[in-house]
Parts: sequence; C-alpha cells; structure tokens
Amino acid sequence: MKKLLLSIALLGGVVLTSQAQTDKGNFILGGTVSYNTVKSDASGANSAYDFSVAPNVGYFVDDNIAIGTGIGYQTSRLDEASNVGKTEAFVVAPFGRYYTPIANNFKFFGQLSVPMAFGSVKAINEDLETGDKTGSSTSIGVALSPGFVYFPSDKVGLEFAVNGLSYNNYSIEDGDGNTVEGAGYDSFSFGADFFAPSLGIHFYF
Repeated sequence: MKKLLLSIALLGGVVLTSQAQTDKGNFILGGTVSYNTVKSDASGANSAYDFSVAPNVGYFVDDNIAIGTGIGYQTSRLDEASNVGKTEAFVVAPFGRYYTPIANNFKFFGQLSVPMAFGSVKAINEDLETGDKTGSSTSIGVALSPGFVYFPSDKVGLEFAVNGLSYNNYSIEDGDGNTVEGAGYDSFSFGADFFAPSLGIHFYF
C-alpha cells in the first residue's frame, strides 16, 4: 500500500511540474537564429545569403496563456547587380501563446505573432560590391503557427512547430519616400509541412 501511495505521489509530482511551467506569473525566454547561403559556380561569384537573430521573452498573464515579443536583427544580400541588393533591418515580433496539456510533460501550443521589420536598402553594383544606401524597407506580417513542446526538466522546453497560416507585406521606398515598383510583394501561405519543421528551445522560470 505504501509503494502504491508513493507511486501516485511521484506521478502527481511529475504532472504538477509539467503544469507549473506555464502557470500565471512565470516567464518564457528563447529565440531564433537562422542563416542560409547560396553560391553560384560561376567564376568570381559572391555568395547570396540571409541571416537573422531574434531573442524573445514572454510572460504568463494567466495559466497557459503567455504574451511577449521578440526583438532582433536581419540582413540579406543578392548575388547579382541590383539597386535593392542588400538589406539590413531591425525586427520586432510581438506574440501570444496558448498551451494545452496533452500528456505528462507534453503540451500543444498555438502561437499568433505579428512580425515587423524596418531597415535600409543598399545597391549591389556590376562587380557585386555593396554600394550606397538607396532606400528603406518595411515588412509587416501576421502568422498563426501550431506546435508541440516537451519538457525534459522543469526549466527547459523543446519545441517542434510547423508553418500554419501567414501573411506578409514587404515594400521598399527610395530616398524621396516613393514606393519602388516591382521591389515589394504580398505573400500568403497556408499549410503544414511536417518534413520541414521549426525546432527550438525555450527556458521557463
């Protein structure tokens, strides 16, 4: 009987630990880092690349409900001559998350975010060298993403998320504040690619 009671108590402790990580008043800390590069096999070619880093922090305003924001930096460069060949931007991405327990130490979450980036644009000349600033860029979007988190300890959450529903508007203005036609775009995406997930880690305290 004592062994049975002890087992129940230990199991209850595991469940309570899993729940406590997303309790009201707790914080979540994490972020994303990405780097992609492509280089042509042409003689003397430079690499095209994009890089971003965005740490984020959130606060649980209620049990299983967190709000927060990410703040970071991103840059990209084309491997071709262009008046808008290189961009650098400041990124801010407020978000909200809702967690639902599904098993011991596992939770499902849905995240709604509004990523925004504001930066500068520079030209790439015929020699593929970065030139002067030619304008400014603005990117504003909204994304709804589902995912799962596994808690191997009471402070760490390992995440598996997929693309859900997203929209983004990107535009470039020249030095006079006029929109550069053909340089911007509107994008809309819907669907979950389980073969290309987003993996991450967050800390809870």
